[in-house]
Amino acid sequence: MKIGLIGLGKMGIHLAQNMLRNDNEVVGFDLNQDLVAEAATYGAKKATTLADLVNQLPQPRVIWVMVPAGRPTDTTIVELSQALAVDDIVIDGGNTFWKDSLRHNRLLTEQGVHFFDCGSSGGWRGALEGGNFMIGGDDAEVFETIRPLFEGIAQKDGYLYTGKAGSGHYLKMVHNGIEYGMMEAIGEGFEVLQASDFDYDNAAVAKVWNHGSVVRSWLMELAEDAFDQDANLDNIKGRMHSNGEGQWTVQDAMDHGIATPVIAEAVMARYRSLQADTFDGKVVAALRNGFGGHAMDKC
Repeated sequence: MKIGLIGLGKMGIHLAQNMLRNDNEVVGFDLNQDLVAEAATYGAKKATTLADLVNQLPQPRVIWVMVPAGRPTDTTIVELSQALAVDDIVIDGGNTFWKDSLRHNRLLTEQGVHFFDCGSSGGWRGALEGGNFMIGGDDAEVFETIRPLFEGIAQKDGYLYTGKAGSGHYLKMVHNGIEYGMMEAIGEGFEVLQASDFDYDNAAVAKVWNHGSVVRSWLMELAEDAFDQDANLDNIKGRMHSNGEGQWTVQDAMDHGIATPVIAEAVMARYRSLQADTFDGKVVAALRNGFGGHAMDKC
C-alpha cells in the first residue's frame, strides 16, 4: 500500500519506519524538512509540500495525519478537504478530541472523502515496533481496504475497528483517562515508600513488582528504567504536564452523570504538580517520558 504520512515528529518518524518495514510505500511530509530528509534515509519518498504529497499518491489515496491535536490538525484537515478527490481516505492518528473528529468527518464527507479517526497507543516504541490502534469511521466496507495496513503495523490483536466516526478517538480518550489514574497510583505509591523509615532501592522495587505481582505492567517496567538511570529522580522536577485527554474524559463522564473519582483526582494532581514539586510528580513525569518521549523539566 502507498501511504502519504503527514507529520514526522517523534511518533510519525517511527510510524514511517514501521510502515516501510511492513512492505508499504511511504511518502512523507513535515513542515520541518530535516525530518523529511531523515524519513528518506529509511526509504520514504520526500514531499516538499502537502500538495506535492497528494500528487505523488495513486487514487484512491490513503493519507495518515500525525500532527499535534488542535489547530495543526484542523489546518491540515481543511487543506486536505480542498486537495483530495472522491473516495480518497484520511486517517487521523493523533490525539484529537473526538468532537473535533466528528467535525472533520463532516467536512471530508461533504467532499466524498472517507475519514477514519485512529487513537494510537504504545508511545514511540509502539509506533516503531507494533502499536495499538482504535479506529472509528462511518464506512465499514472502506475500512476493509485499509485493514491490511493495521494488520502489519499493530501488535497481534492490537487494533480494533470501533464503528462510526468519532468512536476511535473517544475510546483513546477514555484509555488515556485510565492511564492517568494508573500512573498517579504508581507515583503516589513510590512517594509513600520515599517517605517511609525504610531505605528502598526504587529500581529493585519496580523490578520485583513487575515479576508476578498484581501490579505488573509496562508502566512498572518504565519506572524501573527511570530509577535505574536516576535512583531518586533527583535530576527532574515533579511537574506532570498533560495533553488534555484526562480532563476530556472527566468532562464527558460528568456530561453522562458518571463518577470517575480516580481519573478526576489524577487530573487534579497534574495541576497541583505545576505549583509544587513532589516525588509523585517526578515518577509520573518519568513514566510519561518513558512511553511517549514527553518533556521532563530538569532540575
